[in-house]
Amino acid sequence: MKAKKFPIFVVMKKVLTNIHTLYLITENPNIYFLRGKTMGEPFSIKNAWLVIENEKIANYGSMDNFVVEQVDEVIDCEQGIVVPGFVDSHTHTLFAGTRDHEMVMKLKGFSYEEITKQGGGIFSTVEKVRETAEEKLLEHGLQYLEKMARSGTTAVEIKSGYGLDFENEIKMLRVIQRLKPIVPQTLYATFLGAHAIPKKYKHHREIYIQELTQRMIPYIAAEGLADFVDVFCETGFFTASESCKILESAHQYGLKVKVHANELDLSGGVQVGVKWNAVSVDHLECLGAKEIELLQNSNTVATLLPTTAFYLRLNYAPARKLLENNAIVSLASDFNPGTSPSFNLYFVWILACLQMKMLPEEALTALTLNAAYALRDFQVGSLAKGKYANLILMKSINNLSKIPYFFGENFIHKVMIKGKWVC
Repeated sequence: MKAKKFPIFVVMKKVLTNIHTLYLITENPNIYFLRGKTMGEPFSIKNAWLVIENEKIANYGSMDNFVVEQVDEVIDCEQGIVVPGFVDSHTHTLFAGTRDHEMVMKLKGFSYEEITKQGGGIFSTVEKVRETAEEKLLEHGLQYLEKMARSGTTAVEIKSGYGLDFENEIKMLRVIQRLKPIVPQTLYATFLGAHAIPKKYKHHREIYIQELTQRMIPYIAAEGLADFVDVFCETGFFTASESCKILESAHQYGLKVKVHANELDLSGGVQVGVKWNAVSVDHLECLGAKEIELLQNSNTVATLLPTTAFYLRLNYAPARKLLENNAIVSLASDFNPGTSPSFNLYFVWILACLQMKMLPEEALTALTLNAAYALRDFQVGSLAKGKYANLILMKSINNLSKIPYFFGENFIHKVMIKGKWVC
């Protein structure tokens, strides 16, 4: 009788040496977020080394105590800085076509309503997505995710919301699920059927809400197509009471929830999010004392999207007030074709510092550990032992303040996702 042959598991070990500053954010894998002013105090080691085994962080320390190990690869960081890979907890990455012509219309003074009347706005993207085959959507998604990886984004949330009917919302979610095993990043799927009221339900919005709560959400939960349910709780979109009905259905079927809140007005979105224990409330360009007090006493993450404010020339979210009131703050790109056509989280970091007065260390924490908490993923977001080896090597700088100071220069040299270099 022949002996059984078992596959040999080979441990691949890499070591990064001569790191000027290694930003772990936290060395304790059981610390899932930092809040308030503690966000400006991420854990770091000077003159450091870092060992990676296969996909995970194995060890780290000071070069003063470095002992040469048997490793497969040694990377001399030449006194560069190493930070955790960025986590983008709010994107609309899966879409068809672009809306750059709308930007020109805006520059000429056209209002959103006028652009919509001429066939623009969100419904133009909805039409393009409905016309686009699943394979083509997959191709578009791959192209954007590759670019995002090269720019340092190592984990990405992607929303549906450009289908706005059963068939096309499911199509988008299927594509996200197909992308998960073929891209280096960790992906998270969010059902955003409540992105807008479809044209055919304009005068019968209650029927569309029934479609969301009684048909789409139950099906999505049963098929395992989404990790989260989101709702655009905003003036002109979904009211607070309508949003509650949608989130109640999500809870009923065991799905975690997120909320687009307070982008254009004091919409009640923060109150809705906190009431339904949302993992995050996102946008928050409009906040009052009541909303800040709610976030101060909550584990719901305040996710800020400065590139949206930049592109639409809105007021920026009051990041300093949130930090001073001990909220958990994260940052994301809101990458989408209409209001934030940029996936560049490095630029988000710069805007957070220069326009929202966040310290560079606070913004880094918001882009990593806290962004991972906004997705309730505890395997990414820091360089604690046992977590994924998702990291960014930056050269030619010796402190984080150089990033917003030299705002026209990109210091990212190499990006690693799950122990492999992607650029």
